[in-house]
Amino acid sequence: MEDKHLRAEENQAVYLDYNATTPVAPEVLDAIHYALKDCWGNPSSSHHYGVKAKTVIDEARANIARMIHSDNASDILFTSGGTEANNMVIRSIIKHYSKFCENVNGLPHVITSNMEHDSVKLVLQELAKDNLLEYTVVNATPASGGTVVVDDIAKSVRADTCLVSIMLANNETGIIQPIADIAKAVKIMNRSREDHNRIYLHTDAAQALGKIPVTVHDLDVDYLTIVGHKFYGPRIGALYVKGLETKETPIYPMIFGGGQERNLRSGTENTAMIAGLGKAASMIVKNINLYSDRMARTRDYLEDRLKTVFGDKVHFNGRFSSSHRIPNTCNVSFIGSNFKGWKVLANTKYLVASIGAACHAQDRPSENLLSIGIPKEIAYNALRLSVGRETSTSDINIVVDDIQHALDKLRSH
Repeated sequence: MEDKHLRAEENQAVYLDYNATTPVAPEVLDAIHYALKDCWGNPSSSHHYGVKAKTVIDEARANIARMIHSDNASDILFTSGGTEANNMVIRSIIKHYSKFCENVNGLPHVITSNMEHDSVKLVLQELAKDNLLEYTVVNATPASGGTVVVDDIAKSVRADTCLVSIMLANNETGIIQPIADIAKAVKIMNRSREDHNRIYLHTDAAQALGKIPVTVHDLDVDYLTIVGHKFYGPRIGALYVKGLETKETPIYPMIFGGGQERNLRSGTENTAMIAGLGKAASMIVKNINLYSDRMARTRDYLEDRLKTVFGDKVHFNGRFSSSHRIPNTCNVSFIGSNFKGWKVLANTKYLVASIGAACHAQDRPSENLLSIGIPKEIAYNALRLSVGRETSTSDINIVVDDIQHALDKLRSH
């Protein structure tokens, strides 16, 4: 697939913001168009048109299950996106706790990290304000290679802890978190708990899917959030719920109505977008190693070129020998008092990228970078460069030259 539609003819812009969103793959567009044209029936209807639409949805569900190596397609629940999926997990845990854990003193307690997306972070803040839960934030540290420490999570567990929610890969640095190790620790702690009062584990896999293989059995999570627009799919999502139909893992509806998605997510299904999500997932099933290797080579070439051109004036943020990153992400700062990330981007001609978290727009350094030991003056200068499947070495050469010209311009001011 070629991202030529991202290459403006007039200025040869190079898009390196794939962690923010990806274009829709042509194959995915074809699947969406087919569903809109030929599978327009209501999936709840029993006649031919409804059955045809439902078949498309069932196939997409199976493809998504295969993408994450789940044995049961029934464990996949379609949502509007990652935000809804994350909200659904947290609110389901609160309801489960209120129904079955009344003998435990205190409010339901959640453990999370300082790196989470706002659809986890702000939900917890708001629910805590409403006195519906309490939560503990465990910080990623430089000593652990920019990951959370499993022992820190274990030490934060209380009698009323019911959920641990840690993202699989960070959107700014690309650092992969030790979810499987967290799962092992949680499983050990659950041995001494009543089944109705066990701790559940959730991971938001938005930044990992399509970049590295993701296997729910290896991660051993109860919930996993899936976001289509991060892997060349449409802007809808899904939620993996372990043992959904057998009620092994609690999940409750937030939206009530016609009872679609097994009474868990009412509203007539968006067949076309679900078809697109399924097609994007099937492409990952077939090509994940190719995608991952290609992006890693391109990202590594980018970092090599930056080091060659800028020498000791370049600093790679989040590149630790003791941890791993998703293969497409380079968080980088250029050393100098006038090289704040937003200034560099404002002076580039071709590079299309971001400075990471939304708080940077307020001219503040990323809290994520500060927490993993990046000095404030370097964190201020951070750029997040995230390559895509078809980003070429020619693109990288254009970007590096563009950054060099931008820095020269800023030095002269």
